[in-house]
Amino acid sequence: MSLFHSLDISASGLTAQRLRMDTIANNLANVNTTRTERGGPYRRQMPVFEARESFAGTFRRLAGVRVARIEEDTDPPRLVYDPGHPDADADGYVRMPNVNVVTEMVDMISASRAYEANIAALNAAKAMAIKALEIGR
Repeated sequence: MSLFHSLDISASGLTAQRLRMDTIANNLANVNTTRTERGGPYRRQMPVFEARESFAGTFRRLAGVRVARIEEDTDPPRLVYDPGHPDADADGYVRMPNVNVVTEMVDMISASRAYEANIAALNAAKAMAIKALEIGR
């Protein structure tokens, strides 16, 4: 594996985790959004990652990660009794987004740790390259 290949893998991980954190922030920002353009409450979004592959001659090798798509969570919305809310139904229940703040915060911590791990791998590759250059002196 070349130095640039390891840098590319770490960079793809950084990009994927950044998008994951952006998606989580979007979910948290819409935790109380009961009306969207499509109608109904906001639905939690989740990025789906897949391995990125490259072909070197006749060999296939992994070359990092990429975001395949962003899916909406299929869990039903939460029902909250609030008869004074403008979006309440005839029984006084409001359909709230299916976003759980605790789950989102756990996912945010996980994403930030993965981001930090990719930075550590990137810094290790950079340090190895610097040491290799110092050998030639």
